[in-house]
Amino acid sequence: MKVIGIDIGTTTVSAVVLEPDGHGGQKLLTSRTIANGSFLKGADWERIQDAEKLTDKAKAVLDELLAAYPETEAIGLTGQMHGIVYTDREGRAVSPLYTWEDGRGDQREFDGETAASWIRKNCGIPAATGFGLVTHFYQSRKKQVPESAVSMGTISDYFAMKLTGRKKPLVHASNAASIGFYDTKQRCFCEDKIRLAEMDPAILPDTANEMEAVGSYQGIPVTVALGDNQASFLGAAGKEENTLLVNMGTGGQISILSDQYFAEKGIEARPFLDGKYLLVGSSLCGGKSYALLEQFFRRVVKAATGEDSFLYPVMEQFAKTGKEQSNRISEDRKLKIRTTFDGTRTDPKSSGSIRGLTSDNFTPEAFTYGILEGMGDELYQMYRTIKNGTGIQIKNLIGSGNGVRKNPVFCEMLEELFQNKLVLSAYKEEAAAGAAISSTLCS
Repeated sequence: MKVIGIDIGTTTVSAVVLEPDGHGGQKLLTSRTIANGSFLKGADWERIQDAEKLTDKAKAVLDELLAAYPETEAIGLTGQMHGIVYTDREGRAVSPLYTWEDGRGDQREFDGETAASWIRKNCGIPAATGFGLVTHFYQSRKKQVPESAVSMGTISDYFAMKLTGRKKPLVHASNAASIGFYDTKQRCFCEDKIRLAEMDPAILPDTANEMEAVGSYQGIPVTVALGDNQASFLGAAGKEENTLLVNMGTGGQISILSDQYFAEKGIEARPFLDGKYLLVGSSLCGGKSYALLEQFFRRVVKAATGEDSFLYPVMEQFAKTGKEQSNRISEDRKLKIRTTFDGTRTDPKSSGSIRGLTSDNFTPEAFTYGILEGMGDELYQMYRTIKNGTGIQIKNLIGSGNGVRKNPVFCEMLEELFQNKLVLSAYKEEAAAGAAISSTLCS
């Protein structure tokens, strides 16, 4: 049984074709990754994308794979969570994609408060800019919701509509929870609190708690889109318990499967499959921290020499030397960098910091290693919160994302922090692989 998975990410669109390997797993037959390339210009704080252009790109990739593998039996979808696209009665997009990075929820437009802080204060629920219903709250109060909009969904939900001709989004619980105002225990939207925020629940999409078909494309079943975090876990770890997935991309994230609901400051319980939860901790400025340092070094080199080239290979050497130097000095003499440069989910106003700076560690090697330590420690503290609250112990440690795959020093650091051997995910495009696997679980 060949299956295709499509992942509509923030910066790329990825796709894979899988088939059973004869040992209970899935074998990768081929993969494709193309640039997203659909960002639209707007205010400095806006992060919006052209929903039609983006889904047309995804459809072109899908058509290419179907031409090569016409015997495909199912199509699974995933994509960037939290963001929304408005749709009309005919199932057409009538807005751009307001992505998870969009900043309108942090604009002080409501008597000095932001949309996110107003919701937290008056509705008593977690809310952050980029969450779809936080965006919708802002749009509603500013009277900027398109007149023809009757529903909303994530970009992967809209792609499913475009493929199948469905006129109203069908959203899996994993994506529904990501847009906010969602009761993860009861697996439903909090309509009373939505009304409290003076929003009409009629705008909400249909929801599904298990995998099911949205419709078909070229006669092939298309399953409801799974949230990208859940798809990545499914692609990297399957349904294995006591397995911690560490992903490092633009942001950083840890995920571990749990039978019990647990939510604490900085930790979310997200709907998974079979009634289980993914306990998730996310850093807003994970791999971005390392990229910011590379940009800093590059500007210095360009100013001094006129040359402009990627400095990651140089930074890899800096990191190795920085680790050796760090191991030789006492803890109180080490450079400590807090990499919360873009704040945190629970405290958007917080910033990064540097402590313990001395004439001995004022070096590019120490700064490079210090950034990596900060990235890792932020995730480790999240795991400690989960462990202390649930008793879950790690037996397996899996790494994914380029921030892990391309940084051997960071891999060593993760092994030391979590006291487990790190294994890289079998699939480079974990989310697309998870989407493909999810299509085989359709009820």
